[in-house]
Amino acid sequence: MDWVRAIGDAVEYIENHITEEITLYDVAGCVNISPFYFHKGFSLLCGYSVMEYVRNRRMALAGEELITGDCSIIELALKYGYDSPDSFTRAFSRFHGQTPSAVRKNKTMLKAFAPLQLTISLKGGSIMEYRITKKEAFCVLGVSKEFLYENAKREIPLFYQEHYASGKGKHVQGMFGVNIDPQMADEKFEYLIADLYNPAVDIPDGFCVRVIPAFTWAVFPCRGPLPDALQNVNTKVFSEWLPALKDYEFAAGYCIEMYDDPQKYPNKTSDENYYTEIWLPVKKKA
Repeated sequence: MDWVRAIGDAVEYIENHITEEITLYDVAGCVNISPFYFHKGFSLLCGYSVMEYVRNRRMALAGEELITGDCSIIELALKYGYDSPDSFTRAFSRFHGQTPSAVRKNKTMLKAFAPLQLTISLKGGSIMEYRITKKEAFCVLGVSKEFLYENAKREIPLFYQEHYASGKGKHVQGMFGVNIDPQMADEKFEYLIADLYNPAVDIPDGFCVRVIPAFTWAVFPCRGPLPDALQNVNTKVFSEWLPALKDYEFAAGYCIEMYDDPQKYPNKTSDENYYTEIWLPVKKKA
């Protein structure tokens, strides 16, 4: 999978449709990658979610037109996808630090946000640990919530905070964080804070059981304090491992993070030796 080419094509698509309605599904579809994996790869490699990038480009272009053209503020609002001048003004002010009216009146400084140009440099001799392993189907017990890809990075940590603050951690400690998007073609996915399911124990109210299908998994070990250790390996998966991959491709819309017991480490999840894994289902290329 050539992520440089895919993201370049996606950026070109966004630029060509910047004043039209754009969704993550549209952008991922233009490069024939599932939204499930495209969102993850784009965010890790570019530092922005897809829709955050779209909003920033729109605000930058709107700012340029505001000081160089004669469109009214309401015309710019409608052109760049806002239903009202008020919502446009709020978004514009967050991005540029001033209202559209103040910018037009005072000809003040604006923030630029140029189209993205991504380059990945692959260096020989780099070592990245992983293993390919087959696992039979297994069941997990957990708490489930749906997230939009757009908001997931911010909202999933809050989901964990709510889980432990509510006392649910006594039933599910959180051995797994499970992303599920079976169709790999939606703008939202199911996320579970989960443990292995013990059928001898009753399912508590508010919890659910999910079957994780049998897959061949690429398993990536992560060592070090959270969240940096996981984020660093995730980035390497998309920037180093995938571009060099010849025999395998993604098999399904699942992604699992496995967390070792924090009580085994002096500094819990902040310990320099804390251990986690990332599991991605893969299959042999046809």
